[in-house]
Amino acid sequence: MHFGEHLTIDGYGGDKGKLNDENLVKLCLQELPEKLGMKILGGPVVYLAEGNDVKDPGGWSGFVVITESHISIHTFPDRGFVSIDVYTCKNGLDIDFVLNYFKEKFDLKDIETNFIKRGTRYPAGNVY
Repeated sequence: MHFGEHLTIDGYGGDKGKLNDENLVKLCLQELPEKLGMKILGGPVVYLAEGNDVKDPGGWSGFVVITESHISIHTFPDRGFVSIDVYTCKNGLDIDFVLNYFKEKFDLKDIETNFIKRGTRYPAGNVY
């Protein structure tokens, strides 16, 4: 058994308007935890992140703290790109559901994912 699961999603070719929609980012952070059977502890909060004239043209960054860990979204509207993390201490994350959810919300044309089992040596009981 492992402690948790961490899904990272890099989405490409997204709709610029949707990626630049503060309310849509906030909606995703509000409704996805419930759809996954998770409980919100704090947030969501969404901030406008200004560009840095290097590789980051700016966009929206938001996160929600859930009992099971957190979900974060960072959009880059001018690049049609979004970077998303879904980290939970629950096992059995419905990866296909999460991927389809974000593909639909941001009209993503392509995605890249990583799935990490966290805490593969998590103690079965208290050690102190």
